[in-house]
Amino acid sequence: MRGRRAVGAALLAALWVTGCQSGGREARLDEPATPSPAQTRPSGYGTVFLGVDECSSFGTTSFTEVPCGGERAAARVVARHDGAVGDGPPCPATTDFVLHISEQSPSDEDGDGAAPRGYACMRNLAPPHPGDPGGGGGPRTVVGDCVYDSGGRQVRETSCDGKGEKKPGYKVVKAVGNRAACPPSTALYVQLGGTHPVGCARSL
Repeated sequence: MRGRRAVGAALLAALWVTGCQSGGREARLDEPATPSPAQTRPSGYGTVFLGVDECSSFGTTSFTEVPCGGERAAARVVARHDGAVGDGPPCPATTDFVLHISEQSPSDEDGDGAAPRGYACMRNLAPPHPGDPGGGGGPRTVVGDCVYDSGGRQVRETSCDGKGEKKPGYKVVKAVGNRAACPPSTALYVQLGGTHPVGCARSL
């Protein structure tokens, strides 16, 4: 069997938006502020690296594409888009995390290791689901999420059950088209994006 390899990088984007194992396709995971390249190896599970309904394993530093029925499967791709996340459609509301995948150049002679630059919207196969309303994470803020004041006129998500690092200060109770449509009890406006970009949050 002829060996194949492709070089790429992947980054996890949190809010606004594991070690390396043999086999499968592999993508590097880093904090958004400290991106770093890594190896990505095609394995033949699909024609697109981490395509819709494909699954990945978890480790400490990377994600590897694995069969969804295998014991190593931990998260499923619920949406996959080409290009930069800021230029493409938003991930589904209950996405748990996002992987940014760099364009990969195949070095094998048949050229089937290529993957376009894009991003994969991931959903854990089992709880916890930080992307669920009130879960305290995920790439999008949605109705039911709680936030705290992080300073500088910014807010960040935290778990509504109070078990996160930060105590929740506000809860998003409604999504509307403009601030005027928020109820009188609104204490904070949260930017949500989408067709209803304003989140009306009440104090807790």
